[in-house]
Amino acid sequence: MARAPHAPMNRILPALIFCLLLVVPQVFAASPPEIIDRPIPFGPERRALTLQYIRQHYDPEASAIAIVPRMIVVHWTDGPTLASALATFTPARLSGRTDIRKGGPLNVSSQFVVDRNGTIYRLMSETQLARHVIGLNWLAIGIENVGGPRLPLTSAQLAANAWLVRDLARRFSIEYLIGHLEYSRFRGSALWRERVRGYFTGKDDPGPAFMARLRARVADLKLKDRP
Repeated sequence: MARAPHAPMNRILPALIFCLLLVVPQVFAASPPEIIDRPIPFGPERRALTLQYIRQHYDPEASAIAIVPRMIVVHWTDGPTLASALATFTPARLSGRTDIRKGGPLNVSSQFVVDRNGTIYRLMSETQLARHVIGLNWLAIGIENVGGPRLPLTSAQLAANAWLVRDLARRFSIEYLIGHLEYSRFRGSALWRERVRGYFTGKDDPGPAFMARLRARVADLKLKDRP
């Protein structure tokens, strides 16, 4: 029996290239972001100040600093580097910040910070209260992003925020996703807890455009942006 002739290379090569196009992206696709633990100091002083903050603002009878997360609040640091953000959050006691000094000596912080390249750092437990949003800290996880109005947030940060929102929604009963600039919508609602009269500041972070893009990325989660 005569052998079938070999297929010409000009027919084999396109088929090989097509197979490579299917396989290579799966092999070399970017890995999903990882959460890198970079804890800020959370010793006895910070724990005591956190409990003091909770009693001053939310519950005078509180005996614990735990929260049950139901909300994610997205911020920007208004600083240029991860190092500057960590330097701000590390001390237990607030320094400067005359705009929020009446709210007590506990320093500001956040559960997460996302660097310019999209790397996600966890600064503290998601279920411990952080001081990052007036009236809502008792149920909110904060995501800080390195940048600000003079240093717009990056596409890598957008992707990392979307991934982190999905991860948190998978692990906790998250119902709300807001930007810090939107927190005033909750004043007067059942979710707003603030016992210090007149304690409120205007915010513009992380900008409406960033929040619109972020919501588009996680629209299927159907997270609410108002009470």
